[in-house]
Parts: sequence; structure tokens; C-alpha cells
Amino acid sequence: MGFLTQTTPDVDLATWKTGSRAEKIVPMARHWAEVGFGTPVALHLFYVIKVLAYVVAAWLLSVGTSDVGGLADVRGWYDEPVVFAKVVLFTMLFEVVGLGCGFGPLNNRFYPPIGSILYWLRPGTIRLPPWPRRIPLTRGDERRPVDVALYAALLVSLVAALIVTEPPRWLIAVTLVVLGAAALRDKTIFLAARGEVYAALTVTLLFATVDAIVAAKIVFLIIWVGAATSKLNRHFPFVVSTMMSNNPILRPRFIKRAFFEHFPDDLRPGRPARAIAHLSTVIEMAVPLVLFFSGGGWPTAVAAVVMLVFHFGILSAIPMGVPLEWNVFMMFGVLALFVGHSDVGLGDLGSPWSVIALAVVSAGTVVIGNLFPRKVSFLPGMRYYAGNWDTGMWCMTPSAAAKMEANLVAIAAMPASQLERVYGAGDAMQIPLYMGYAFRAFNTHGRALFTLAHRAMAGFDESDYVLTDGERICSTAIGWNFGDGHMHSEQLIAALQARCAFEPGEVRIVLLDAQPIHRQRQEYRLVDPAVGEFERGFVRVADMATAQPWDDTIPVHPYFDPEDRKSGQVSGPRRRWQP
Repeated sequence: MGFLTQTTPDVDLATWKTGSRAEKIVPMARHWAEVGFGTPVALHLFYVIKVLAYVVAAWLLSVGTSDVGGLADVRGWYDEPVVFAKVVLFTMLFEVVGLGCGFGPLNNRFYPPIGSILYWLRPGTIRLPPWPRRIPLTRGDERRPVDVALYAALLVSLVAALIVTEPPRWLIAVTLVVLGAAALRDKTIFLAARGEVYAALTVTLLFATVDAIVAAKIVFLIIWVGAATSKLNRHFPFVVSTMMSNNPILRPRFIKRAFFEHFPDDLRPGRPARAIAHLSTVIEMAVPLVLFFSGGGWPTAVAAVVMLVFHFGILSAIPMGVPLEWNVFMMFGVLALFVGHSDVGLGDLGSPWSVIALAVVSAGTVVIGNLFPRKVSFLPGMRYYAGNWDTGMWCMTPSAAAKMEANLVAIAAMPASQLERVYGAGDAMQIPLYMGYAFRAFNTHGRALFTLAHRAMAGFDESDYVLTDGERICSTAIGWNFGDGHMHSEQLIAALQARCAFEPGEVRIVLLDAQPIHRQRQEYRLVDPAVGEFERGFVRVADMATAQPWDDTIPVHPYFDPEDRKSGQVSGPRRRWQP
């Protein structure tokens, strides 16, 4: 990695361009296995500075506006409930403005590096209500002045809670009501605010002090155990090998190669990647239980150190999607809640029923999300970095991209246009484009997406299409993305079709659901926005997990006969799959 320049694969461009998509991915995948994306060191330092700015801002706002002592007297205030409350509210503000997860170039957001606030304060942008047919006054997909007002009110209420000495409960309640109203009009705002973490913890601020501490501990416990549960799959080792090969600290290539089975021919996760995946799952599942039940002493101290190291390990890897401040917050929570109040536990609850209700809602959402992943986003389902989330691949013609550029109220340009501004047009942008493909292919679902893309474009000339991650479409269309297929499913497709009037065949889309925890397959749909869904079926997890990153011939099991498929036409009667 260069300090200011990206390290790119050494290929003969003229020869490389003549290969198939799978053949082009091969040298990109091998380069990723040794180098990662090749991100300039200066860009990683930029994210480090952003994390430090978050810490300093949280420190100043939480301590400087509260009556807890001097800023430097950390031991005197690190476990004060008011400080924890303000860090929660500040972090929600930081995320919902767009400065946290999904920020900047490591999320393929170049110009501008931020979306969120630039979209949600602008009428005419797309919104995605979660239950438009069930919740009154939420229908439609266009942001109106009421939506802008709700989002602005959320920002104002969060700032107000931060600048007063101690946020009163009525102001906390107002913040939650406004967030709920804004989320019912646009689920993206709730997801961007990381509501499953910060909204749940904000609810605890309504309880009496001791109950609030215990409830917050329970929320942390559900986050850890829920995330560990979601990693009980065959996908997670692929996430580890991909993340470690892109780790800016582990720079020697021989170390990066060790995370794969047999470089350069077998780029499935090697023994170190599998060992780290299993160990981290055990840590995330078991150590928080020790933290919660130990009640102080050396068991609490050891468990706290382990969890601090655990989150710092993720943080230092600067993973794609950059959930950096979240890891810092979790580290702060370990100290403020479990170390500072190690003697406070379930037996100290004064009003247990409200705490139980919060725990049931949080844990119940995790359970439903793992059983029925299409129904619950991977964020409230707490399938964090488990390699198992809804994904999508959009096959777009230049005319379709032009229609989106012309008809969307958007801040950011289309993904290809952003790459052109950074790397140049023509051949210059092909390498970073295919490096992105290699990243997607390193995850198990990538093999399925590229296989299904062939089926989606069947009957058309594939050279007419540019393949784009669905979340990159979200980046342009709705202003925020964090790897969640729930935001670029049929709801967004319908909104884009209403604005762009795509012709049949201009856009062909692969939608791949996450794997339910009790089944070893993932369901897919193929959609043409102009005429609707034209195929659905499933792929087996075992077939994806045993394939190489460049393999786009994964066995596919359609639910109906795809033969003689016409453009946008269902080619046979649907029949349920029989095992």
C-alpha cells in the first residue's frame, strides 16, 4: 500500500480485458488475498482521525456540559450515568447525520463522502416506509415537508439533550417519539441511527438509575449474544479471511496469504481464518455472560479486558462499511457499565417489568431476524459482520444509468460516475470496478450473485450491462447504505421504476435473501423493474462455501421452469420446491 496512491494488480490490461467476467476476477481476487483493496495509508489515517474526533467530541459534550467534575478527571466520571446517557445520544446523532457507518470512500462514497443529512433534509428524495399498507399516514415513497420536519426535529431534540446539564426524561421521551414517527415514514432513518443499539439504550434512560444500568447491560448482552448466534454458520470464516487480508496493520503478504487455504489456487478460508472465526464467536457468546453475572473482582476484570481487545481487533482492521465508532462505543460501554457498575445486577431491579419488556422486544427481534431474515434487517436482527445478510446485484445498461442520473433527486452520482471521477473514464476504472467484484466474490453470497446474474441477463448481451451492488444503488437513491438488502428490494425497485420508467431489459436485478439459521439454503428472486419478478428459487450454502471466488457456476434450484424465458415473462407455472 502506498501512502497516497492505491496499490493495484499488475495485469496486462489488453489481455485481461478479453477474458470473461470470472476470468477477470481471478487476478483481482489473488491481489486482494495478498494486499486487500490496496487502499492508500493516508485514507486509513483519515478514518483514524475521524474516530479520534468522535471520541473528543463525545468527551467534551458529555463531560463539559454535565456537572461531573473536570474533563481530565476520567476516573471520577467515566461511570457516571449522565455521561453514559450523553454518549448514547451523541453517538445516535453522529450516526443519523451520516458520519458513522457507511461514511466515505471505504464505503464507495466519494463525492460527497456523506449522504444521510443531505438527503433527509431535502424534499423530493426517496423514502421507504416499513409498513405503508398497515400504518396510516405513511404511504408513498417521496419525502415531503413533514418528513424533513420530523428528521430536523430529531436532530434538534438530540442536540438539546446533549447541551443541558442532565437530559430530563420528557426530552428523552420526545426524542424517541420523533425517531419512531420519522422511522414509520422512512425505515432508513431508524437503520442509519442504529436504532437497535442506541434507541434501545435511550429507552433505558427513561428508567430509574439502577434499573437503567441493568437494562443497558441487558441490551449490551443481547447485542453480543445475538451477533455471536448469527455467526453460527458457514459464512463467517469468509468474512474473517477477507477482512484480515484487507487489514492495514497486517502488512506482510505472507501473513495475509496464510488466511487462505492454498494461495493462489484455493482462496477459501484457511485454518487461521477458521480458527479466528470460531474463537471470536466463542468469545462474543461466552465472555459477555461472565461480564454480566460475575459481579466484580478478577472475573469481571479479565472478561472486560477480553472484550476490549475483541472490539479493538475489529476497529484496527478498519473493515469495509467502517462500523468504527460503534466499536469504540461498545468499548466505552464495557468500562462504564460492566466495570464501573459491576456490583449492580438483576437482584437490584426496582421495577423489573419494564426492563423485561425491553429485553423481550430486543431479543425477540433477533430471534425473528434469524428465523425469517427477509422480514428483519440484518441490523435489528444483529447479524453483524456474520457474512449472512440480504444482498443484491443490479445489471444495468448505460441508458438505465442515464435515466437514474436524470430523474432522481439525489446528491451523489451513480457508482460508475463516482469511480470515473476518482480513477478516470474507460479502462482506468475497470480495475477498481473488478476489485469491488472480487470483494463481493470473497463472501459466499458473491458466488451466488454472479451466477444468478447470468440467469438474470439470459437472452440479452451481457456486455451491454454494468453490474452494480444493490447497496451502491442505495447510496445514490436514498442517501445511506450499510450492506442491507432490505433497502434495495422490491420497494426501492418500484420507487425507481415510477421515476425512471425503465424499458424491459434495461435493468435486471438479482435479490438474494440471507440464510435462515435453521436452513442451509438462501432464496433468490430475479426481477425486471419494467415487468416484475420472473424467477425465484434457492441456492445451497454448501455449494457457495466450497466454490472459489471466481466461480460463477453455482448450482441453482428454481421454483419454476426457467426454460424459454422471454424478457420479463414468467416462463412456466410456479411450483413449490419439493425436497
